[in-house]
Amino acid sequence: MQKLLLLGDEAIAQGAIDAGLSGVYAYPGTPSTEITEYIQDSKIAKERNIHSKWSSNEKTAMESALGMAYAGKRAMTCMKHVGLNVAADAFINAAITGVNGGFVVVAADDPSMHSSQNEQDSRVYGKFAMIPILEPVNQQEAYDMTYAAFEMSEKFNVPVMIRITTRLAHSRAGVVRKPLLDEKTVCLPKDPTQFVLLPSIARRNYKKLIETRPDLEKISMESPYNTYTDASDRSLGIIACGIAHNYLMENFQDKALNHPVLKLSQYPMPRKDIERMVNECDKILVLEDGYPVIEELLKGYQEAGTPVIGRLDGTLPRDGELNPNIVAAALGLPIEEGDVVPDLLVGRPPAMCKGCGHIDAYKALNIALESYGPGRVFADIGCYTLGALPPYNAVNSCVDMGASITMAKGAADAGLVPAVAVIGDSTFTHSGMTGLLDAVNEGTPITVIVSDNYTTGMTGGQDSQALGHLEQIIEGIGVDPEHIRVFKPTAANLDEMVNIIKEEFDYQGVSVIIPRRQCIQTLRNKSLVLKVKELGL
Repeated sequence: MQKLLLLGDEAIAQGAIDAGLSGVYAYPGTPSTEITEYIQDSKIAKERNIHSKWSSNEKTAMESALGMAYAGKRAMTCMKHVGLNVAADAFINAAITGVNGGFVVVAADDPSMHSSQNEQDSRVYGKFAMIPILEPVNQQEAYDMTYAAFEMSEKFNVPVMIRITTRLAHSRAGVVRKPLLDEKTVCLPKDPTQFVLLPSIARRNYKKLIETRPDLEKISMESPYNTYTDASDRSLGIIACGIAHNYLMENFQDKALNHPVLKLSQYPMPRKDIERMVNECDKILVLEDGYPVIEELLKGYQEAGTPVIGRLDGTLPRDGELNPNIVAAALGLPIEEGDVVPDLLVGRPPAMCKGCGHIDAYKALNIALESYGPGRVFADIGCYTLGALPPYNAVNSCVDMGASITMAKGAADAGLVPAVAVIGDSTFTHSGMTGLLDAVNEGTPITVIVSDNYTTGMTGGQDSQALGHLEQIIEGIGVDPEHIRVFKPTAANLDEMVNIIKEEFDYQGVSVIIPRRQCIQTLRNKSLVLKVKELGL
């Protein structure tokens, strides 16, 4: 078959297409975004009419994919690690319902928080749900695992998680394709009650899930992705999980690795391989990019008292992503350092684009707040979060998607009035609407600024679910139309913007201000420009 040069994300996408995918459901979030974008641009996907529209958030994506799997077709949902928090309710319960068609969940973790607010490890979620987890070492494995995961899901009647990290998601390598499979046809579940989680049915389904555990452990033992390589020096055994295996092997390109190595890329853990290493080696080093998941399991797993070292004892750093130098230091190998960065090179923090509408909105907000003092602005996840940095210094919080409105509500309930929420149009439809409903129901005196740039800007300009009907959504939630204010954020309109914001500060209820101007980056997208014109925006 044809060999392609693919990102790890793209390898997963191609593997899903070739496995007979009928639909992908996702909300954009780095480092997972390119999976869905690749499918959206795929010629095969277009010919087959594979569903690839963006969802409003990760929970709706998870549930839609589960619905497609209910109908007997192969479905995939993709998200970054914090997106799995949003989808957690549906994710955990999908393991209890089981599946009908193949159902694959891709979780892209971000060790070192390159573009995230934490560095959680999605393997914990997979273990919690008691489903198989696949953790590829390279792009070819990412493709192969995805291709095989749908069949595994159907065979064992469970979702299958594929867990990757930023470094694999955004690096390229050659990938050899497998034959293109036909899509499945609609086929309803044989048991009509399988997806009805009334307590009596849920208890029955949960027992079935537990009963699959020995079979899942068996296929992990037999998996080609888990390999045990013996060696002469058993003073140390090494368990290398997923991409950490690459970091290990990069230190031994020109010399022999004399310690036994268990390459671990499919979970549950292969029990016999673990027991062998515990019994034969004096000490075990666990290399995993993320939490000390395997290290913690090993400490309570084996009774031989074999020391286990890794992130918990300081052999490896407790936070941040691994790299070859960190692994070399843990093994006592010399570290190759690059040239020292000259003092004249100053770090350049991220910044909003020149001419961005968010900038003018923040300038107006800062002026309007001068008489009230600092500490009143609760922001959200998006480009506008950069308003926390100089020269704006306009933002006092950023916790999770949608938290701006609910935190502003809580602060106002505590007596901090005015309290201001700043949220983007896409984030508002992702997670902000329910918080606004709480505020409306209680008449909480907050000012919500929905900075509308017509797109999901920070992750690459994907379509916003609010495009063309943002005011209708807000009015439908219950905000008084007289206190839904729209303006164009430009320097020329500064006085108008300040006056509108001040007027809404004086209103003792819920007001929503919409600074609206298209993202300057998506102005290059002619199709989006035409769509905006058609909607009269």
